[in-house]
Order: sequence, then C-alpha cells, then structure tokens
Amino acid sequence: MRTPADPAALTTAERAIDARFRALLARLPRRGAAGWLTEFAVFGLKQAWACVFGGAMLAVIFAARLWYPADAGFARNDFLTVAAVAIQIAMVAGRLESLRELRVVVLFHVVGTVMELFKTHIGSWSYQPDGFLRLGGVPLFSGFMYAAVGSYLVRVNRLFDLRFTRYPRRWVTAVLAVGIYANFFANHYVRDLRWLLIAAVALVFGRCVMHFRVFRLRWRMPLLLAFLLVAAFIWLAENIATWSHAWLYPSQLGGWQPVSPAKLASWFLLMIISVVLVTWVSPPQPPDDNRPAAASGADRPGERVAAETARSSAPDRSRTG
Repeated sequence: MRTPADPAALTTAERAIDARFRALLARLPRRGAAGWLTEFAVFGLKQAWACVFGGAMLAVIFAARLWYPADAGFARNDFLTVAAVAIQIAMVAGRLESLRELRVVVLFHVVGTVMELFKTHIGSWSYQPDGFLRLGGVPLFSGFMYAAVGSYLVRVNRLFDLRFTRYPRRWVTAVLAVGIYANFFANHYVRDLRWLLIAAVALVFGRCVMHFRVFRLRWRMPLLLAFLLVAAFIWLAENIATWSHAWLYPSQLGGWQPVSPAKLASWFLLMIISVVLVTWVSPPQPPDDNRPAAASGADRPGERVAAETARSSAPDRSRTG
C-alpha cells in the first residue's frame, strides 16, 4: 500500500522542492541547538506550504480591502470569486494539489456553501450585497474559504506523513460529524448542543495520538490538541477576513471589533467535519513500526538520542515534502 511518506504521494512540484530542500538542509548539524532550529524551520515551511491555498485567498482578501477601487465597475465580491477560481486552477495546474485531493476540497466547498446560505438567511453574518456571482446573499467566493480548510488538511496529511494511534472507527466519526453539521442548523430552533458535541468529540478522539515527521525527527501530540491549534489559527484568519470586510458579524456592523473567542468552539467542531471528509480520501494509518522512530514530543531524552543515533546509521528514506 502506498503511504504518504512514499515519494509517489507527493505531487510533481513537491518532489522537486523536496529534493532541493533536503539536499540543502542535510548539510546542517543533526544535534544541538542547530538541529532543533532546523526542525523548527522545516515545521514552519511545511505549515506554510500546507496553507498555500488559504494563505493566497487571505492575501487577496486583505489586498482587496486596501487597494480595490470603491468605484470599480467590477464588484469586489465578483473579483474575489474570480481570484479564488484562478487560485484553485493554479493549484491543480501547477501540480500543487492532486485531482484526488480536489474531490475533498470541492465537497467541503459544497458543504460550506449550503451552511452559508442558511446562516446568512438567518442573520448570523452578512456580506456586501454587490456583485452577480452569488447565490442569494452569499457570494461564491465564500465556499472557497471552507475549501481552504479542506485543502490544508489533505496537504498537511501527506507533508507531515501523519499517522495515528488508537484512531476511532470511521463510522463513529462520521455519525459525530453528521450530528455536528445538523446542530449548526438546528441550534436556531432548538437547544444548542455544541457543548455536548464537544464532550462527545473529547470522548471519541480523547485517546488518539497523532504522529508526524518534520525533517529528521518524528513527533507526537494528542489529536485533540492538534484540533484546537488549527481552530485557533482559523479564528485568527477569520479576524483578518472580517477586518477586510469579506463578511461581517452583527456585532461588527457598527464598526469592526475582534471576532468573539466563543467562535473557537464553532471552528473546533467544524474541524471534525473537515477531518471526516479528508479520511474518505486518506484513511488514517497507524505508525509504521518497521521504520526507526527518530523522536517524539513525549520521548525521554535518552530514548530520543538512541533513536536518532540508530537512524543516523541508516540511509534516510523519509521525505520532507
């Protein structure tokens, strides 16, 4: 079975970038402060590469807020939609995203747009009413913001060669995701069950540990912590997007103010829907016991050094992405 660590799992462009950076970084020291700084730098580069779709979208939204002419004949919302489509085409044409991964991105786009139609109708947030490329009160670029989350998740899965210990059964996670999605609609008519759903997420995923490779070392962290960190970064991006007037919450109509931290709960739950969709394309894999584990965030120092020494004596077949 082909795994995300296999070079064939990388796109053509990523294999070229991977080879170039690996040759450069391999010259740096393996241990000490320089070794840790190398791991940290590669972690940042991989995260930035995984976020390329969302980062490009956010940059266009931010730039349009600053420089798009207010009296332009082409509405800003329509410009953002055209830019989003161009970014997606460039991702596929440039071999930065595979057609297989695009299926998840498109599906998440549809799931997000359906929720946008309902939420804007109910008044949870609103968009500028200009432009023709829209469905009801929802400009079409909005679905690409959800697609950006899906794009990040499918890319980070292979770039970091994600593996999981004690991952829950996928049918259980699917049922949980359906319940979360339904609550986003039903909470306007019946009692909001988000805190009960968060408790259910903690129960289902609480024992799961995520293993990931940065450069030379393999690390691990609780999967729930990973969900929370990603939700926090999405919340920060949402603050930039609302400051740029891509959309506004009712509390921001009289003047922009930071998005309420309570929205972190919504993004945390949305992460579960995203993860379940991604597992359809990339089923969760357990750690490969046949390859030497260089290190993990919870390893004792002696174990880490011993594992790293064992790895240094063997050819390095891992990929950085």
